[in-house]
Amino acid sequence: MSLDAANDFGSRDRLKFFIRGFGWAVLTHFVVWMISNVLTHSYGWPGAKALFDGNASALTFVQWAAYILAIGLTLVWVWRSEHVLLREDAKRISDFNAVLVRWAFFSVLFIGLADMAISFLRVEGLLESVVGKDMTTALGRSAYRGPWVHIPLMGLGLIVALRAKTLGFHWLALLIVVAELAIVITRFVFSYEQAFMGDLVRFWYAALFLFASAYTLLEDGHVRVDIFYAGMKNTTKGYLNAISTILLGISLCWTILIVCLDGKGSIVYGPVVNFEVSQSGFGMYVKYLMASFLVIFAITMLIQFVSYLMESVADYRDEDGTRLNREVEMH
Repeated sequence: MSLDAANDFGSRDRLKFFIRGFGWAVLTHFVVWMISNVLTHSYGWPGAKALFDGNASALTFVQWAAYILAIGLTLVWVWRSEHVLLREDAKRISDFNAVLVRWAFFSVLFIGLADMAISFLRVEGLLESVVGKDMTTALGRSAYRGPWVHIPLMGLGLIVALRAKTLGFHWLALLIVVAELAIVITRFVFSYEQAFMGDLVRFWYAALFLFASAYTLLEDGHVRVDIFYAGMKNTTKGYLNAISTILLGISLCWTILIVCLDGKGSIVYGPVVNFEVSQSGFGMYVKYLMASFLVIFAITMLIQFVSYLMESVADYRDEDGTRLNREVEMH
């Protein structure tokens, strides 16, 4: 390092550079890791770990180079954007995360309604008269219903998420109550119940519980064992939150992601790529999507924890504005 570069680094806010660099590097590393996982488990690439087990090839070094390049470019960008405040970065990350959560919410809303309708028509023998014999047979296979029904509805969910300004969790909670009420009425009044009815409640309830977690973190709404915390100064709270976010929050999210996705036979990757469904016969074909909810939970929480880290360090530095006193797009 030259003398000018050393002086330049010494004159910079090193704590802010470290926190911003660490936070953004976590996110870029995650993106590269996800892409590398797909290339390794679905397209036969050797994977970065092949460097240590004697099976390395040129593609192994390409994958390693992607990690190094992504983190390097991230640190260069952080270095060059010294003027950006921690709270600005935190809000930018939270706003992006809000789009992801809205996308997930609207996707499960549309998929739940569409898959329930298909399952109802199929179990009552009405589907063939609506879409024809060949399409009825195709819709009875998860490998067809997933790519040709669910994925297009995810695209529609993304379009709505980009235009909507609310997460709408209260509406999803209302729909769960309506769906459960419909089960009670049809079972005890009309003696009618089908597997897809319970599947819909479980599908939406799992989405509500897991997708709302990042928003709850943003609002500081998770249960906290509060004995000494409430009486601490804002700077002390920020210090404790920052340390806990790194040691417990971010590390937990990475643990979930690795367990769920690191291998063809992992608990989420396998069911998702095979469009796994339940054995209920004429129930909804959403079991593979419910398996992916845990990954969506980990991703959105990881992103929100990075934002939370930057906010916490800003609190520790007693910078203007706090997370709970400013309006964010997630509202």
